[in-house]
Amino acid sequence: MTSAAPHSAPSAQAPNSEMSKVAVSLRGLWKTYPGGTNPAVRNLSIDINDGEILTLLGPSGCGKTTTLRMVAGLEHPDAGDIFFGEQSVVMTSKRMFMAPDKRNVGMVFQSYAIWPHMTVAENVAFPLKARRFPKSEIKERARKALDLVGLSGFEDRPGPLLSGGQQQRVAFARALVTEPRVLLLDEPFSNLDAKLREQMRISVKLLQKRLNIAMLFVTHDQIEALSLSNRIALMNFGVVQQQGDPRLLYEEPANEFVRDFVGRTLLFKGKVQSGNPSGQLAIALEGAPDCVVFGRTYNPDSIKTGAAVYIGVRPEDVEILPANGSTPPAGMIGGKAQAALFVGERIEYQVDVDGQSTVLIYGERHRPIDEGSKVWLKLRADGHSAWTSDWSHKQE
Repeated sequence: MTSAAPHSAPSAQAPNSEMSKVAVSLRGLWKTYPGGTNPAVRNLSIDINDGEILTLLGPSGCGKTTTLRMVAGLEHPDAGDIFFGEQSVVMTSKRMFMAPDKRNVGMVFQSYAIWPHMTVAENVAFPLKARRFPKSEIKERARKALDLVGLSGFEDRPGPLLSGGQQQRVAFARALVTEPRVLLLDEPFSNLDAKLREQMRISVKLLQKRLNIAMLFVTHDQIEALSLSNRIALMNFGVVQQQGDPRLLYEEPANEFVRDFVGRTLLFKGKVQSGNPSGQLAIALEGAPDCVVFGRTYNPDSIKTGAAVYIGVRPEDVEILPANGSTPPAGMIGGKAQAALFVGERIEYQVDVDGQSTVLIYGERHRPIDEGSKVWLKLRADGHSAWTSDWSHKQE
């Protein structure tokens, strides 16, 4: 991609009355760093509603942290506008930029930034002292913030004596003590171990429901995004590839990047038997005499009857069974279990699928299948995604 001047931003006007529940509105944001050849963020428009967690998900360098920093006021967009409710905080066409300390946002960083020379209460109270709140109000607000994150009774504990999870809770309390309009979370769990990350995800979800404030969450971790978010905006090269609720991105990916980034996908080859204008396709699997599954495509005009396609199938939508006979039953395809890996809650099988390729299938740990044995794979009948393919030409 080549560098280009930012496109014209949408006309700068506040959200209308129908958007009164929007906490933050981003309109046509562009950002290119000095010396950069490509924009970090390209014409990005997103709304964050009151009472929801919107996650910016994507690989490193996709523009998600740059977007969050523009909301916080730590970066200036080259073009575009930002509104908090109906109040404009950035209007590039008018050279208007509200300072970060005037935006009433709370922010939790990847590093906890807990000051070691302060107690827990002093860490939490610091933003209030910086804003010259009355002493009596500072003490009460700090107490309430610590209660919100489950740290009542820790007020006098020195920062260095806290565990990693406790330090992260202090960081949340400090971000919430000013009662912000929006809470910004920049990879807040990446320094925690797996068990603590799981605990913090649950804690944040419960906290968000209790406070009913808007949260903008940045992560590259799919599990965090899928489990925490009301909506996800998946980014790549500064552009939102798809946004919607987690189930939509997982079950109905808009393009191959979304399909391959969110979760694991098994690709099976097939040929289209029939389709309809809405994009629903009946697909016969290659290598199976009697296995037809149904998938959805976003480009129905490009896939005709008889076309070779790939069908994207999630591993949990495939059941592996020991073979009984020489021909797979209707709705199944055969294969050979080349390897079986016991991983605790399940067994993972490497299966050489008839007429297809080698794929990794999840199996029930209470019903193990011997390595080297023939198996049947039973695919869920529908709910898959279909993609154009030239595999038939490659085989010629």
